[in-house]
Amino acid sequence: MSNPIERPAFSFFRNLRPNKARQFAVIGLGRFGRAVCETLHQSGYEVLGTDVNEGRVADILSAGISAHAVVLDSTNPLALREAGIFEFDTVIVAIGNYLQESIITTLNLKEAGVTYVIAKASSDIHAKLLQKVGADRVVLPEYEAGCNLAQTLTKPGILDRFDLDPEHSIVEIKVPESFYGKTILELRLRSDYGLNVLAIGQFQHFDINPKPDRRLCQEDVLVVIGTKSDLDRLPL
Repeated sequence: MSNPIERPAFSFFRNLRPNKARQFAVIGLGRFGRAVCETLHQSGYEVLGTDVNEGRVADILSAGISAHAVVLDSTNPLALREAGIFEFDTVIVAIGNYLQESIITTLNLKEAGVTYVIAKASSDIHAKLLQKVGADRVVLPEYEAGCNLAQTLTKPGILDRFDLDPEHSIVEIKVPESFYGKTILELRLRSDYGLNVLAIGQFQHFDINPKPDRRLCQEDVLVVIGTKSDLDRLPL
């Protein structure tokens, strides 16, 4: 399904993304795990996909969305070790619909010293249990998808977002129509909105730390940093 937001051909956040040298393993190749595997692979990262189901492993190999995939039982620490999973920088546990297997797998990974484990949860209780056994990040896909949908409906001008913490974000936005022809100084973004301008982009180029007399036009993309409450006040 196509993205309802028309994004420009560049992104300020490209340089904030993880280094391409990082390696990822995805455990569980259902719809969520397959999507993670495919997106990472298409972005040029090295990805190993695993699942206990032979059909799912064969499917992602035949579809060409992962260079490597193996069948294994992730609740078995020996199987994980033999597959080299413990050597990966980041492991995504995408078996959220199977609570026991998800928790045991996450525990196996953290006890083996995997640096960063992201685990999919199917409920708030599941999320708490995953955090208890050491998951570095827990995701609730349906909740996050709902939040993203609400954001695209209410703030269609936001092209990308980089959350620094629960309260602060950097966002890349289409310049609002009310900003056309005005300079950064005239907009008083810091005094009136509590925001700082990091960059202005156009035609695959970003002007970092732009001058106050920089005048905005329709083709510009604006990158600002601030609290989420202040960002919500922008006329997007």
